[in-house]
Amino acid sequence: MMGSLAEGFDRWIRGAFVEMNSALEELYFAQGDRGRVEGVGDAIKQALHDEGHAHVVALWREGNTGDGFESAFGVLGNVGMYLAALRRHELTNPAREERSPFREASSLALDVGTAIGMAPRFATAHLATHNRAIHGVRKSFTDLADEFLFIDENARGILAFQRAADALGRIVPLGVTNPVADTLFAAAADALREVIAINRRLFDQLDVARFFWSVRPYYKPYRVGRQEYRGANAGDFSGINEIDLLLGLCRASDPYYAQLLVDKMAFMLPGDQARLRDTMRHRSLMDEFLALAADHAGADWFQANARAFLDICDLYAETARQHHDALVRRFIEEPSAGLPENRMAGLTASGPPLAVLLRSLETLRDFRMAAPRPDIETRADDLARLRAAVG
Repeated sequence: MMGSLAEGFDRWIRGAFVEMNSALEELYFAQGDRGRVEGVGDAIKQALHDEGHAHVVALWREGNTGDGFESAFGVLGNVGMYLAALRRHELTNPAREERSPFREASSLALDVGTAIGMAPRFATAHLATHNRAIHGVRKSFTDLADEFLFIDENARGILAFQRAADALGRIVPLGVTNPVADTLFAAAADALREVIAINRRLFDQLDVARFFWSVRPYYKPYRVGRQEYRGANAGDFSGINEIDLLLGLCRASDPYYAQLLVDKMAFMLPGDQARLRDTMRHRSLMDEFLALAADHAGADWFQANARAFLDICDLYAETARQHHDALVRRFIEEPSAGLPENRMAGLTASGPPLAVLLRSLETLRDFRMAAPRPDIETRADDLARLRAAVG
């Protein structure tokens, strides 16, 4: 349960904070140069800073963010969203600072983040799986329709991925030879089909310009104290990595993928962190099938369950292709093509330059698609062996 100061901060985040961000976005978007932020709407920016600062200082001095995880998590999200907005409006920028200019906000975020075992900034879960709605309205930075569309469809996609991961995880104690595994394979396939449908709907309805100029900038990196933390990422939940590992398309022993897991862990809910660690201990379903193929490929149970497994791999590959080839390319890479060099810095939520980020995302896409590549070890050959065994 939140204390009165935490509740007051939450009301401000859901009210005046949204109104001021929305007003600023309209000013930016109406310009010929939509990327020009500094020197625009300075009075609104000052009010945003001052009102938020008053709430933060009161909570910082109180030293009590409420009772239990949910309350602390809510405070972490609110102070994180406040800092993210200050970053979006260029009231702070890690490129020109050695430490955050917002001492009390940084201290509060570090205190709460450390206490609950998460990075001291707002995370994907704050705007997705743990975005509590009040009278039908969930938290957001602005009241723009495209932001609500992005938040809602991301949340639906995450929930569907989580259902797929849960179904696949329940096969582990049963084994791939168990006849009842068909029910779980079917559940995972249905969930992945829903992800594909959600992605199509999002890509069809989301306005490219509004996303690029008015939604994406709130996900930039910012400093908390001296440390720069990358922006929240839609993949910062364990479900998608559980699927990677359970299917066997990615392996925790691979240095690239292991580093990805390390980088993501602190941006996940503590429960997600525990689930991911548990998943890392299990043998993948692909490796189970491959171990059985030589002696049992002709068995009915092998043919049925392996075919269901391969169908899931195909569906999962399509979600990876959609994300990279539709979302990243259309909504980030293409709109940034004409930007001057000085606008490219800080473009991505993950921090590195766009070209570096794109190469990294291509690698992850190709792991999930089991695409043949000479420079990385995907499961292309192993999946081909399994397909040949199914016939």
